[in-house]
Amino acid sequence: MARIELKRIAVRLCCWVHFLALISFTAPRPARSAPQVPCFFIFGDSLVDNGNNNDIASLARANYPPYGIDFPGGPSGRFSNGMTTVDVIAKLLGFDNYTPPFASASGNELLSGVNFASAAAGIREETGQQLGGRISFGGQVQNYQAAVQSVVNILGDEDSAANYLSKCIFYVGMGSNDYLNNYFMPAFYSTSRQYNPQQYADVLAQQYSQQLRIMYNYGARKVVLIGVGQVGCSPNELAQLARTASPASTGSTARSKYLTRT
Repeated sequence: MARIELKRIAVRLCCWVHFLALISFTAPRPARSAPQVPCFFIFGDSLVDNGNNNDIASLARANYPPYGIDFPGGPSGRFSNGMTTVDVIAKLLGFDNYTPPFASASGNELLSGVNFASAAAGIREETGQQLGGRISFGGQVQNYQAAVQSVVNILGDEDSAANYLSKCIFYVGMGSNDYLNNYFMPAFYSTSRQYNPQQYADVLAQQYSQQLRIMYNYGARKVVLIGVGQVGCSPNELAQLARTASPASTGSTARSKYLTRT
């Protein structure tokens, strides 16, 4: 009797499982919600570049293997095997597609946001020049100004564009290259001889704020600033330190002064 009862229970459970599975496949799925913000604009360097350097004469490019080995479609210009941080953020915000690079974005694509980031770029214009072409933060802001004009044309007037842009998120992550590919490279740049670490940080902050003010004047309101990372722990910087011939060299001294303060 016990065996018969167990079989009945098993049959009932099996029927319920099939019934629930049928419901899950046939029930109408809820409509996908709209993104949390209308658009997502990105400014930065190689950490978030997604292809703006692909057609620039530069050593700072990533449109070839092994970059992109885990990214749909292969190498795209991202300095990663797959998605970057901003790709993940865009997905979490509810966007169906990746934010397009400014180099290839056009028309109504601009209404969802654009990625202006460029590998080797810095706050200072000269930063990264030893690697060839790149789009400095100032250049990225100029590209943003051009994009805003396109948004004005699409929406019809400046007030509509300003209202629209005020709801967007602006991701800005600059400054690491101003140390790695400028201040810590005295063979190419004179900044470490012109400024001590505190003076250099002050100069960068002043130039940074000037560009951010321009963005504000062109509608940016929800701005997220990403701080400079632990540059002394980056693989490139560790390799540079290992190759330093003399601990008393100018570049090494600049590094040690900076790292002591951070």
